[in-house]
Amino acid sequence: MTDLIDHDGFRANVGIILMRDGGDVFLGRRTGGRGWQFPQGGIRRGERLEDALFRELHEEIGLDRRSVELLGRTERWLRYRLPSRFVRRDRQPLCIGQKQRWFLLRLKQEDVDFDFGRTTEPEFDQWRWVPYWEPVREVIYFKRPVYVRALTELAPVAFPQGTPELPDWWSRVARTGRSKARASADGH
Repeated sequence: MTDLIDHDGFRANVGIILMRDGGDVFLGRRTGGRGWQFPQGGIRRGERLEDALFRELHEEIGLDRRSVELLGRTERWLRYRLPSRFVRRDRQPLCIGQKQRWFLLRLKQEDVDFDFGRTTEPEFDQWRWVPYWEPVREVIYFKRPVYVRALTELAPVAFPQGTPELPDWWSRVARTGRSKARASADGH
């Protein structure tokens, strides 16, 4: 598999926001307890965005396209830079971060079995349903600005009758993610 890394060093990637009726979203714990996040994964050379989306959905949580309804996607690529300590300088081309197109999916049925064993290196070892805005608080700090943008952009699609109110912690956590990510990108 060849990662698609652009001339600026950003790896092309799809992000998946899986929602169930009621508005809760899927959040997976990275294998080994290394934090919580949405499913995401790289786009292969020659692969269309939607094909990458459904391949990653199947590989990471064991669902196929018949299990979900595609509601929307972000209009543009959303980018985050990796903190310097996460950049693998021994690999070429050098990847300094990810550019992602985010997709909003609705689960078609409530009782579904997630399967994390579709690959030899599973991404997740646990999962849970959380309120729509909660992943911003749970994800690692350098991904927070992208989570804020993706969830905010897709909220009107997810909730056509009215977006849920932002939680009390929102401004503190979302701001902290932006300032830490900015400091990391600046090399501080």
